[in-house]
Amino acid sequence: MDCRVLSVQSHVVRGYVGNKSASFPLQVLGFEVDSINSVQFSNHTGYEHWKGQVMTADELHVLYEGIKLNNVNHYDYVLTGYTRDDSFLEMVVDIVQELKRSNPSLVYVCDPVLGDNGAMYVPENLLPIYREKVVPAADIITPNQFEAELLTGRSISTETDAVEVMNLLHSMGPDTVVITSSDLPSPLGDQYLVALGSQKRVRADGTIVTQQIRMDITRVDAVFVGTGDLFAAMLLAWTHLHPNDLKTACEKAASVMHHVIKRTITYAKEVAGPDRKPSPAQLELRMVQSKADIEDPAIVLNAVVL
Repeated sequence: MDCRVLSVQSHVVRGYVGNKSASFPLQVLGFEVDSINSVQFSNHTGYEHWKGQVMTADELHVLYEGIKLNNVNHYDYVLTGYTRDDSFLEMVVDIVQELKRSNPSLVYVCDPVLGDNGAMYVPENLLPIYREKVVPAADIITPNQFEAELLTGRSISTETDAVEVMNLLHSMGPDTVVITSSDLPSPLGDQYLVALGSQKRVRADGTIVTQQIRMDITRVDAVFVGTGDLFAAMLLAWTHLHPNDLKTACEKAASVMHHVIKRTITYAKEVAGPDRKPSPAQLELRMVQSKADIEDPAIVLNAVVL
């Protein structure tokens, strides 16, 4: 049986962000991807200029109705990322809930994009919708530290805090929580950033087991766009292929990231020339060139089970 993903994310003509970052890697790994483009922009907004259109909640509803009328609204996964509009976000939740009624085993993977480094970059009225509607409907979420803190109202300054926050997020709905980046100190030194993950699952006898992990990821001194969208897509893929093993799924997802980023920074520096800062266009992810790494990533980091 085909495994089919409905991905509601941004689209750019040039480059890799949102659906452009998620679709190709998922397809390479054998997933059918149906894309709804929440925005259509010329390029991501990190460039000097960008133009395009934003989809409204009504337009999203119309597209979904078309899929439904043809009776092809059957999905194994829903994947969502950056949204700026409250009514659009609520419509997404309505669609997820309807799809779950027809397929109770559907898995909703949500990257709750709210902000980073202490600042929100979506309107504040989205936070209560994420807290009260989106997160409870989600099965897998991939917040960064700031987003995890916003969603739970708790701050993270130690690994113990992070574990408590992940447990709180579990209690809100999702069985799998990955904090994709944090300010926590890595035992390997300050050139590493710490990511953490937690997966709750029910054994056949009804008992609940939780696996919690930490990953120390090499920092790269450059601004990439679309990496969060790629990570969420790869976590979807590798948790599907390793359903009860968050450690392996995260190692594979993070290793894909490592290879894509390494290939991108090498290329960007080469094209920019010595002592010149690469431009946003030069830093677009080298996605197609990384096809082999996406299909079968060499594992370059080991997650530590807490």
